[in-house]
Amino acid sequence: MSNTHNNNSTKLIFTQCLSIRWQALLVGCLMFVLNGCGVYKFNDASVDPKIKTVKVLFIENKARYINPQFSQMLTDKILLKITSGTKLTRTNSDDAHYIISGTVTSYDPTQTVGVSAQQANTNRLNVTVHIVLKKTLDNKTDEFDVTRSFDYSANVTFQSAESQLLDEIVRSLTDDIFNRIFSNW
Repeated sequence: MSNTHNNNSTKLIFTQCLSIRWQALLVGCLMFVLNGCGVYKFNDASVDPKIKTVKVLFIENKARYINPQFSQMLTDKILLKITSGTKLTRTNSDDAHYIISGTVTSYDPTQTVGVSAQQANTNRLNVTVHIVLKKTLDNKTDEFDVTRSFDYSANVTFQSAESQLLDEIVRSLTDDIFNRIFSNW
């Protein structure tokens, strides 16, 4: 009799586990289906499904100091991030659903005071980009600024620090711009 009781207990436990697995599978499928409706997400980027195309205009550099590589690198990186991080298709048409333009308004090195008030231990490069997002389907325009600061040793020249920091500057600003547009930051 104890063998039959153990056998029935085993069947009951197996049935409960199987039921839990089916419930988990059902919940997973339901989440997948519901996530596919309405606004889609990819890498935390929210894009209305009616938005299909994007045009990224050249990010002009109107700061006092102009790095000749910066604008092109930033423009290319923004376009690459959008086309690889969303389902939007790049276009050169003025009828694009999103048209993104921008201007570098600040690219300024400054000294920061370190331990000794007589000499700075680090310097800082402050970069600000003004972005204009034209949403043609909604006939709406959003504008915002993205600012980042990058510290570098006071023992190196600005040009040397700039060449070392350029990839980080472009990547950081691109991420901030992307997040403001597609993640509602």
